Amino acid sequence: SYHEIKDVRYDYAVLPWGATEAHNYHLPYLTDCYLSHDISVHSVEKAFTRYKIKGMVLPPVTFGSQNPGQYDIAFCIHARYETQKAILSDVVASLNRQGISKLFIVNGHGGNNFKNMVRDLAFDYPLFMLIIVNWYEVIPPGDYFDHIGDHADELETSVLMHYRPQLVNLPVAGDGHYKPFQSQALNEKVAWIPRDWTKISQDTGVGNPHRSTAVTGKKYADAVTGKLAELFM
Repeated sequence: SYHEIKDVRYDYAVLPWGATEAHNYHLPYLTDCYLSHDISVHSVEKAFTRYKIKGMVLPPVTFGSQNPGQYDIAFCIHARYETQKAILSDVVASLNRQGISKLFIVNGHGGNNFKNMVRDLAFDYPLFMLIIVNWYEVIPPGDYFDHIGDHADELETSVLMHYRPQLVNLPVAGDGHYKPFQSQALNEKVAWIPRDWTKISQDTGVGNPHRSTAVTGKKYADAVTGKLAELFM
């Protein structure tokens, strides 16, 4: 409440950013939002406990950029670049006016890309620092998980099992099997094009989630939030 924060000085703010989209059969549509928010809160708590710097976590943005096919799935919401930039611009303008000049975006959705937005905003707010981090790339997932994917996979499932186990229904999960590109160059990421989601995955997942555990999710989340706490210093 305002009563609790009105006399507190905050060193920075954190904006979790996710998406509204299907996540296989076993995870909720707001998975990316829940994960980016919970990772953010955990990291801010560690930053205060360890380094005595105080941050505020804002409500997560629920609108992400979708691939072709995803926005044909019921209730998947696609946000255009212009929409996301307008949201971010308003957040930066508000914080800047309030004297908060550092904002971390903790992104939980692979389709989001903020680099050009940050470059544009740097012209308008030269004293404002805007930092982007994809929380799922902070620590190499191969050190923790057996089956590496990139959507509703073992990583996302395990971390959500740690933070919000009541939202995970693992027994109904599909195997996350997906079709690679016909072009080997595209599979090797020599170039990039968006994937047509309904053609590559039957259950909307990319990566097998069945070996997910809350224990592994906690280990990974602890490592990630420790690194982010250092970043917030």
